[in-house]
Amino acid sequence: MTYVIHGATGAQGSPVVAALAAAGKPVTALTRDPDAVVDGARVAAARYSSPEELAEAYRNAGAVFVHLPVAAEEDRQTYARNIVAALREARPARVVFSTSGHPIDPGIGGAAAMLVSGLADVGVSHAVIEPTLYLENLLMPFVIDAVRQRGALPYPIRADFPVSWASHLDVADVAVALLDRPDITGVVSVGQYPAITGPDLAEAFGAHFGKNVVFEQITPEQMRTSIAPLIGEGAAADVAGIYAAMSMLPDRSIAPENSAQKLLGVTPRSIGQWLADIGR
Repeated sequence: MTYVIHGATGAQGSPVVAALAAAGKPVTALTRDPDAVVDGARVAAARYSSPEELAEAYRNAGAVFVHLPVAAEEDRQTYARNIVAALREARPARVVFSTSGHPIDPGIGGAAAMLVSGLADVGVSHAVIEPTLYLENLLMPFVIDAVRQRGALPYPIRADFPVSWASHLDVADVAVALLDRPDITGVVSVGQYPAITGPDLAEAFGAHFGKNVVFEQITPEQMRTSIAPLIGEGAAADVAGIYAAMSMLPDRSIAPENSAQKLLGVTPRSIGQWLADIGR
């Protein structure tokens, strides 16, 4: 039986594929391009828009790693419904879903919450990885270019807002562990604990790059205009909405009792470790 990995050529799926392949596991890499080449994996083309293609990919799988792509929320909800329908038909042995930082509270709603609810209804063995904010967000040009060019780290959070940052590499470490741990179910939080503030983040970037870096609070609207050329107007508006809602919260810190540190013994990278690991 194989490990089926969504987004196998993307930022979230590719490190999961790499880790499984390095461990000698049989991997099926799901992509939209049937001609894609993924080292250490068999490639299968399956679109989020096709529950039939998804079901075929999931059939007889030992485990499936799922995350929803960056898209307009209406599309993401369609994809969530299709994934649930495919899981209900194919019934793989295990599913690990990463929320990619999106809320899963049923009272808030949204595609990620729909998928978590659907997993419970389907009744397959599953776990939910819940990161807060991705460190990779800080590689967007409007952030990393400002760090390098003018010693400022702009981001749409308050300076006193603690965040349990995590990287795609951290999520991959947790996903690989959970794929083979059917004894662990429910939500597993991924991120640094204790959480750190924007000025802490800027200080860590400054230490890595050997320069003084200060934190600069920007608005969600400023972020929207910066990322719209990269991900599209609809997705950018959805992201800005998430940050606007986040501004009403006291923090984005994980709870230690359901953390990967406690449940799996997997500790996330420090900012410096992460920057070194990605070669920045």
